[in-house]
Amino acid sequence: MRVCALASFVLLAPLAAVPTAASGVEPEVERFLGAEFGGDIPPPAQLWLVGERRQEAARILGHPYATRRVRYWQRDARRVFVLEEIGKEMPITAGFVVAGGRLKRVAILIYRESRGGEVRRGSFTRQFEDAALDERSFLDRRIDGISGATLSVGAIERLARLALWLAGESEKQQAADG
Repeated sequence: MRVCALASFVLLAPLAAVPTAASGVEPEVERFLGAEFGGDIPPPAQLWLVGERRQEAARILGHPYATRRVRYWQRDARRVFVLEEIGKEMPITAGFVVAGGRLKRVAILIYRESRGGEVRRGSFTRQFEDAALDERSFLDRRIDGISGATLSVGAIERLARLALWLAGESEKQQAADG
């Protein structure tokens, strides 16, 4: 009996990591998307990071992005990206709302680090509101750091730059697709 129970655990344990939300995203992400879209979440679109896109994303982050496909959600001119970046040791999952080439909202959805959680505070994330990219793909404003959270702050700044750039790329792709 013990062997059977252990075998069942070994076979079913990987399923525990699968998101349980009907939309196939983590509950924190689903709540964020639901809030942004008034509960009516549009189907996700995707942008492939290949060729020059992959190179530019790597230039913005300082390393290649973890996946080649980035999902995003769009309604009208508003695009929502959920991206991940390593802070010090663990991934940080953040949501970015972009419209008109500017950040409208930044939210830290899942913070896994043991320190630096102050990046979740509204006083930090509000600094990004209305930020855009300059001609070198840097934010057009200075973001104040947080003592003890330097790596997490840097990760969020890089993701904000990436989200703005991805929004521009998705607009170009849409225009090309007609």
